[in-house]
Amino acid sequence: MLTSIYITFAPPLHTHYTSKTTQNNKKMTMSGTLTLAFTLFLLATCHGARMLPETETNTEFIKTSCNTTSYPDLCFSSLSSYASKIQTSPLNLASTALSVSLSSARSTTAVLTNMSAAHGMDPHDKEAIHDCLDTLGDAVDDLRQSAETMSHLGGEKMGYQINSVQTWVSAALTDDNTCMDGFRSGGEDVMKDVRRHVLNVARLTSNALDLINGLSSTITNSVPRNHT
Repeated sequence: MLTSIYITFAPPLHTHYTSKTTQNNKKMTMSGTLTLAFTLFLLATCHGARMLPETETNTEFIKTSCNTTSYPDLCFSSLSSYASKIQTSPLNLASTALSVSLSSARSTTAVLTNMSAAHGMDPHDKEAIHDCLDTLGDAVDDLRQSAETMSHLGGEKMGYQINSVQTWVSAALTDDNTCMDGFRSGGEDVMKDVRRHVLNVARLTSNALDLINGLSSTITNSVPRNHT
């Protein structure tokens, strides 16, 4: 009788065991899948982490160099996106800063040209804008010439080239300031608009000059001196 009872309840017990085993297999399969996925995630993360130090080094170089300029926050914000191009090269840094300044000067010239064509502008303001465009044109020429020289810097005339670039960029900065001076007594709205655009160019140019001066010092210090 006891045997009969055992046989009667054996199938349900076997079924329960099978079901439980299946559930355990599913759990093991899911666990294995999650483990594999997590492992792949770690590998991808570690691979990305190996790339991170180089990027951080380039960015940190730009930030540290920008701290030597007159407007460090503007310097970093305008150059950090070029980190992969600049890397840790003072020459690339100065050249890129110069290119950014030139681009800003050109775009500002276009903005002022459109402003001068507006109807109903105060005659004094329109004349001041025209004068400003003349000086900005000179600044663009100086910056363009500087950028071209920086692109093939080297050789025995490197010192002369650097000095020329410093002179041209300094002249461009003077032109920027001269442009802003023409709006000190003009209409307030126009004065604010022009000064805002030109001031940005002037600050970018100032930062470029600071970085070029730093490059000049680096080159000067790296040249062996003759001892007599």
